[in-house]
Amino acid sequence: MENYLQSLDDGWSIYLWLIVGGLIIIAVIYWIRWGMKNEQFDEDIKYLVFDEDDKEKMSPQEYAKSREVNAAQIQSRERVLKRQEKEKQQAQ
Repeated sequence: MENYLQSLDDGWSIYLWLIVGGLIIIAVIYWIRWGMKNEQFDEDIKYLVFDEDDKEKMSPQEYAKSREVNAAQIQSRERVLKRQEKEKQQAQ
């Protein structure tokens, strides 16, 4: 393999870097698409760490927002679980 690489003309390595760079870009686009499809880009995710015991530590607006985000997350989880169950049934 080393002899083969040394036998190549000068400047071949740029093509290798271009191919690797292209593969990296394709992988990044795939994972961004996956993240968008699976609701991974949610800026309100910080509110999911709070629960009922944190009510006195938060302002009323923040607490209301945390409950709203938590309810939306539960609905999203139920929707995803139903979709997964439906896909599993169709596969059988």
